[in-house]
Amino acid sequence: MRVPIFLLLLFSVAGVAATELLTLRTWPAPDRTRLVFDLSGSAPFEIFAVHGPERLVIDLAQTRYASAQPLVMPADRRILSLRYAPRGAGVRIVLELTAPLLVRQALLAPAAPYGHRLVVDLLEPEPPLAASPAEPEPPLAAPAPSPAEPQLAAPPVPPPSVLTAALRPAAPPVPVVASARLKSDPGNPAKLANAGPSLPAWRRDGVVVAIDPGHGGDDVGAIGASGSHEKNVVMAVARELKVLIDQQPGMRAVLTRDGDYYLGLRERMELARAKRADLFVSIHADAFRDRRVRGSSVFVLSRSGATSEAARWLAEQENAADFVGGLTLEGKDPQLKSVLLDLSQTAMLEASLEVAGSVLKSLGEIGPLHYRRIQQAGFMVLKSPDIPSLLVETAYISNPEEELRLGDRAFRQKLAGAIRDGVMSYFDEHGVTAKRSARAPRDAGHQHRVNPGETLSGIALHYAVSRAQIRLANNLDTDTVRAGELLEIP
Repeated sequence: MRVPIFLLLLFSVAGVAATELLTLRTWPAPDRTRLVFDLSGSAPFEIFAVHGPERLVIDLAQTRYASAQPLVMPADRRILSLRYAPRGAGVRIVLELTAPLLVRQALLAPAAPYGHRLVVDLLEPEPPLAASPAEPEPPLAAPAPSPAEPQLAAPPVPPPSVLTAALRPAAPPVPVVASARLKSDPGNPAKLANAGPSLPAWRRDGVVVAIDPGHGGDDVGAIGASGSHEKNVVMAVARELKVLIDQQPGMRAVLTRDGDYYLGLRERMELARAKRADLFVSIHADAFRDRRVRGSSVFVLSRSGATSEAARWLAEQENAADFVGGLTLEGKDPQLKSVLLDLSQTAMLEASLEVAGSVLKSLGEIGPLHYRRIQQAGFMVLKSPDIPSLLVETAYISNPEEELRLGDRAFRQKLAGAIRDGVMSYFDEHGVTAKRSARAPRDAGHQHRVNPGETLSGIALHYAVSRAQIRLANNLDTDTVRAGELLEIP
């Protein structure tokens, strides 16, 4: 029986791998390297370790690499070489590593501007920050060693280095927090004194401002009319802002990311807390379908967002890592935990609104405002219960005129200067001068005599504690204080 030629062609095409490996993109970060394999469709895969020397093997089934351009060798200190070759109906990729690494992986569905992707994260064995639980990539299961690795026809690569340590599976995320504990006064159960450093606090190194450039790595953020990427624009603004804040006596700035790599949203919060930040400022450049929309906006956390975050913190209290304003909730009565968290969040939201108002006013002096009032939303990066936080939408990158201005360094410096001025105005209003913020903190348990004209906010800022802590230590129902009144400073 003769088979028609078109059927033979059909069977032949059906046997060809349905998915193509298109490109490899690499995003090195301080504590990890992210590899993104762009695919034309979904594909089964397997990842395992081979030892002596240390290698990570990635098998993509039903996949072929058909491009005339070779995969680019990652320029990263954690990877010695990359080679790849067909393997059956798929392709095998081998990464030779310079040190033992943890691995996470995920096959992601298309999300503009990207298609299907296999994301592989190589993490330091003891990363400085835990992986964000909000990120979609689950830990890789313990790898099964390959009995033998076939010879791969691949481009020339550097000579291998022999590694002795084994690749280990990823450890579960562990939140990074400052350690401080709460102790009670036996004579007054309602009075609580902080035995350790308070968060936030203007301490030995002065005021610390965490600047968070949004997006990064394969998360480009909004894309401008002429192709500008939000991640690059906000990184440039953040660096200008850091320079300006570092120039202020008694103040310094830290960046949540200082390069083009991805950070989880909760990881940004944890970084700010690990750096003992007193203020968190997230920088973005908005986009909208109507290109005529323009102007700056400032956001703080909404009450509903705070409520949902409080519920999450209280639900996870059993892991003994839930610190609020430097006070652990471990072992406390559930009602007391809720009261402490509410007090901390209320003080944080009040401070956030105040500094946001100062920044919004300052931005309005250099350009148009999209919203003339502070906006409130449930943005994840604003949910820290112990650090005043705000999100600044510098301009609309989707507006051709504003996109052009964002590409101009002089305009970015104006934006950074306006944010700096708003932050400084807030601190000056509350008496946190350069001299005060640079001084060493007073010992816990200090008493303060209220001077005429002083406010509870100013006193709290001066002693590096929250208003809620002072109210609690002195059994105050309001923020009203009287001249001559003696306050216990926790």
